[in-house]
Amino acid sequence: MAAHVTLQDIDEDNFESFMDMELPEHQRDYLDSNAYSIAQSKFYPDFFTHGIYCDGEPAGFLLYDCRADDVPGLYGIYRFMVDYPLQGKGIGRKAMALLLAELRAKPDVQRIIIYYKPDNAVAREFYRSFGFHECGIDEEGEMIAEIIPSGFADQ
Repeated sequence: MAAHVTLQDIDEDNFESFMDMELPEHQRDYLDSNAYSIAQSKFYPDFFTHGIYCDGEPAGFLLYDCRADDVPGLYGIYRFMVDYPLQGKGIGRKAMALLLAELRAKPDVQRIIIYYKPDNAVAREFYRSFGFHECGIDEEGEMIAEIIPSGFADQ
């Protein structure tokens, strides 16, 4: 039976489940911690978090910005992770499709960017499969890839 994946807001009732998720040692350099991301979302009003749930259980985390670089209509995905024991089961693919559908439905969306470490080949291929195209390295050394709403494909 296929897993049921949903996105839910992070709130006072569920945040601890997501703060405690950690990546294995070989993936830790690719992403800031969920705890750091949750803290950011409390101080930056344009940052939004979602818990990724699989069959009703916490399975991953994401953070996005609805005014990336203070540009209206530019959405930036800053964190996207699936809890390590659940990786490789299609949860991330379903969650990304849900996130892109949510962002595509925003009335002001013009472009979506995502950031990842240039040496993260798995992330590069994953995002490329959704239609993201690399467009350069930012000042912090992270790859920026973008997609425009008309470029969305149903995944």
